[in-house]
Amino acid sequence: MTGVHRRTFLWGAVAAGAGALLPAAAVPAAAHAGASPGGAITSRSVGAFDVVALRDSADTFPATRTEMFPDATEADWQRARRADPGAFGPDLAWKLDFRCYAVRRPGGRIALVDAGVGPAGSPGSAWAAPGVLPELLAAARIDVADVDLVVLTHVHEDHMGWSVSTDGVPTFPNARYVVQRTEVARLAATSPMRDYLIVPLQRTGQLREIDGEVRLAGARGSRLTAIPTPGHTVGHQSVLVDGHGRRMVITGDVLVHAVQLVAPGVGYALEADQAVAAETRRALLADARRRRATLATAHLTSPFVNARYP
Repeated sequence: MTGVHRRTFLWGAVAAGAGALLPAAAVPAAAHAGASPGGAITSRSVGAFDVVALRDSADTFPATRTEMFPDATEADWQRARRADPGAFGPDLAWKLDFRCYAVRRPGGRIALVDAGVGPAGSPGSAWAAPGVLPELLAAARIDVADVDLVVLTHVHEDHMGWSVSTDGVPTFPNARYVVQRTEVARLAATSPMRDYLIVPLQRTGQLREIDGEVRLAGARGSRLTAIPTPGHTVGHQSVLVDGHGRRMVITGDVLVHAVQLVAPGVGYALEADQAVAAETRRALLADARRRRATLATAHLTSPFVNARYP
């Protein structure tokens, strides 16, 4: 299924009712507007930084897990269930979280990695429950004015929804929005993501396109670094947080389900290039295990994952 067009598939799945989406009442706490934050905010310290996981939304994917990961074996699924039991719903349903990460740096400045599904009316809300990131930021005592850096791992609708309002106003007025140049370049002139996200950020001068590995911030012996991790999209990037002997990788969509953690060769039907994605995943996981790094995941139902899972 390499090369499946993501937007066409997702819109088609929603229209056809493939894998019914959870109604708002069934979404876990803090996954829909007005909910109590509950367990939607958790954090870990890495050097001088605090990494805060923010669960913007939670839902059931509009297709089954076997449709999305057709090459996974029954043994792979058994191991994945042990690694992330919360991802397994009835009748092959794939349950997933949609998570952003705020990195709190000395002095109170904030770097936000990814921006969730977004509000009702955002592109991602067509197939996933609208998110609650503003409420979570408030609960975590993070003011949007203190966010000076927004790193988008890639330009998919469930990772950039709160970047701008539905009328094109950047949510974080003092932030640079960092995207790999190849990710922007691959967007067609007619892409909805270009009109929804890229054009408004270019208009305000807040878009920063980078090439390859770039150090984004540092303080007190700790660093925040963008690292290319292509495959899911051409210009996909992850974020390395390290300092004082500790290391964390905010993975984005290098792996989207625990089956790719336990069997990194398993492809995802909506990856732009499954062969490159598998190579990237193997390399990232091998490095993380060697360096005893923690993975901060976007879609697993636990935010912080031990990379050394056998």
